[in-house]
Amino acid sequence: MLTILGFTMIATFLVLIMMKKMSPIAALVLIPALFCVIVGKGAHLGDYVLEGVGNLAPTAAMLMFAIVYFGVMIDVGLFDPIVRGILRFCRADPLRIVVGTALLAAIVSLDGDGSTTFMITVSAMYPLYKRLGMSLVVMTGVAATANGVMNTLPWGGPTARAATALKLDAADIFVPMIPALGVGLLFVIGLAYVLGRRERKRLGYLSLDEALEPRSETVLVKAGGPGAAPGTETGGPATGTPATGGPADAGAGADGGEGDTVEEEFQGLDPNRPTLRPKLYWFNAGLTVALLASMIMELLPIPVLFLLGAALALTVNYPSMTDQKARIAAHADNVLNVSGMVFAAAVFTGVLTGTGMVEHMADWLVGAIPEGMGPHMAVVTGLLSLPLTYFMSNDGFYFGVLPVLAEAGAAHGVSPLEIARASLVGQALHMSSPLVPAVYVLVGMAKVEFGDHTRFTVKWAALTSLVVLGAGILFGII
Repeated sequence: MLTILGFTMIATFLVLIMMKKMSPIAALVLIPALFCVIVGKGAHLGDYVLEGVGNLAPTAAMLMFAIVYFGVMIDVGLFDPIVRGILRFCRADPLRIVVGTALLAAIVSLDGDGSTTFMITVSAMYPLYKRLGMSLVVMTGVAATANGVMNTLPWGGPTARAATALKLDAADIFVPMIPALGVGLLFVIGLAYVLGRRERKRLGYLSLDEALEPRSETVLVKAGGPGAAPGTETGGPATGTPATGGPADAGAGADGGEGDTVEEEFQGLDPNRPTLRPKLYWFNAGLTVALLASMIMELLPIPVLFLLGAALALTVNYPSMTDQKARIAAHADNVLNVSGMVFAAAVFTGVLTGTGMVEHMADWLVGAIPEGMGPHMAVVTGLLSLPLTYFMSNDGFYFGVLPVLAEAGAAHGVSPLEIARASLVGQALHMSSPLVPAVYVLVGMAKVEFGDHTRFTVKWAALTSLVVLGAGILFGII
């Protein structure tokens, strides 16, 4: 019964947010609360929620101060050269911009932290997508999938968890997987190329000078009409003349009703904005490099590093108390949205874990494996990693399910190393899971509805994971 209720709760949540019947925060809180009562453990709801909040509190603190830190870095102009460099590389061509998004997300993912990757990628690419009227879900989907492939780095989390759970060396798991992961990354870049061609066909492209030119224009957005949904998967041509590269920005990702007036001004590269601190550029660059290096070297817990970094960045760049308050207020919306989403997700994970739903779901899936599949447990593990890492946290999968799969494989002569490597293939899909706090940073900063992102991304991310699995089998790694 708990198995059925667990899958029903997750399905209900996904359907409601993708149909936009409930906001993600409301769905993350109310649906698990309802199912907790249905299970008959309503009296323990408070305990489950507090346990979930306690587990995710460090993550929420990290995201809060990371948003402030990178928000300040955007304000002072640290990423302006990156934006200009990408613009010149992309030449305001939608195809090159989407491919550039995949490359930038993959490169920044080397720091091993999804939230940092999404903050930097969205900060650099968002002005380009908005200026050209491109689909914002293309940006979030490509960034999340590229980051998911790179999330398998030994310091990214999943590989370390698999090594710990099975008492293996992380290098023995990761290094042989590099060719398969490389194929997965090439597939993401190829996917970006295809999606970019589709955007180019829909919009055309501007010259570099036109893309850099600030503009302020008022456009009418008609719900469901042409140009009304560049923030959705199938948004039609933007108002204007695509052939000449004149797409009007229809408020990508916004729910505009008929006759809504949307005023957009492209300010991402405004060289005269008052928050710039050009004399402190190298200080800010050095501080950011030192922060990322400290994260990789694990000198301090990540929440502590971002807390210290945000405080230092604010103090040095804006010595005036008034300016500091203004910068914090400017990023308060993002902080509240993301931290609120994380704590709401704590209710969902707390109920899933506390009621025993996750354990029963995992046991059912493992028990459903036919006896004849024993010799192929590595492939089975790879396939199961897709739904399991999407519907539960990495901790739950790697510490709860993976040892069971490894034991079943060992009984049929399958090496634990093969099982561990196969368990990594689902990470491309995992990074768009509603239980991953970083995804809320991505959709929040990109101003994309979580349901739109999920509907667009899941199929491509799942296909990427299957490509990695297929490459692993082909190369004899899995």
